[in-house]
Amino acid sequence: MTLTKHAIAERVQNHLGFPQKQAAAITESLLELIRFSLQSGEDVLISGFGKFCVKYKKERKGRNPASGEEVILPARRVVTFKCSGKLRKKVDGK
Repeated sequence: MTLTKHAIAERVQNHLGFPQKQAAAITESLLELIRFSLQSGEDVLISGFGKFCVKYKKERKGRNPASGEEVILPARRVVTFKCSGKLRKKVDGK
């Protein structure tokens, strides 16, 4: 099962007792803050959870898998995630 934005808002509502609209607004605000920070090139560190990092990839050669033709892939920014040690242990079941 995938955890959705709606499910996160429901859990905020149930655990903290906020009305549904307010829980949805809180969830949306948090995600918007993370999104804005990443768009600005800033990393997002959430203690005990992990770090979202913006990495810069250089222009590089690639290949079209359908035709085999070589193409140049443009430089771009990508978001990566590195989980914290605490999260890694919990996911591992330790």
